[in-house]
Amino acid sequence: MTSPAPQPSEPTYRDRVFRSGGGILGGILLLAVVAWLGVDALVWGTGRTPWLALAGLLFAVPLIVAFSLRPAVFAGNDRLRIRNPFRTVTLPWATVTGIRAVYSCEVFTENDGKFQLWAVPVSLRQRKRANRYQDRLARTAETLDPAKLALADRAVTELRELSEQASTRPPAQGTPTIRWAYEVIAPTLAGLVLLVVLLLVTA
Repeated sequence: MTSPAPQPSEPTYRDRVFRSGGGILGGILLLAVVAWLGVDALVWGTGRTPWLALAGLLFAVPLIVAFSLRPAVFAGNDRLRIRNPFRTVTLPWATVTGIRAVYSCEVFTENDGKFQLWAVPVSLRQRKRANRYQDRLARTAETLDPAKLALADRAVTELRELSEQASTRPPAQGTPTIRWAYEVIAPTLAGLVLLVVLLLVTA
């Protein structure tokens, strides 16, 4: 008796990753400045200054990383993973009911859930330029050029396409999950507590 032929597996593709280049660059520059000031105070400071510098670094560095380097959006075949400053939200595509970019990029889910995409900022200047371009399209027969849309609008278009293609697939079913970024929250709170204690002691 021969065994049934194996069914061909569905091809998998690497997740599309959306990040803010400007946010990353700004975060790196800010980290460099904070590190320079903090290390200088640690090495050359006297009295309680090194301890204050240490507490300040422990408080500031995780916050800078959280708001600049950490945010990212990973769009896969079956789910959308949103990595925001203090938590990571995983949404199976079947739970996504809408995606929009107005003053910020937002994803809507069942039961009135709403999550902001920190990694896809909305530039009002780009938005105004894109709106003028779309108004011109409405008056002429010119073909839409996606490259002339705002970056946020392009990202939203791609995410909507993925959502529509995957929403009915069995692997895209499930429930949203949320994981808090304790690796960011814990050192930030520790630095804040240490900083407050030192300031109260030296007051």
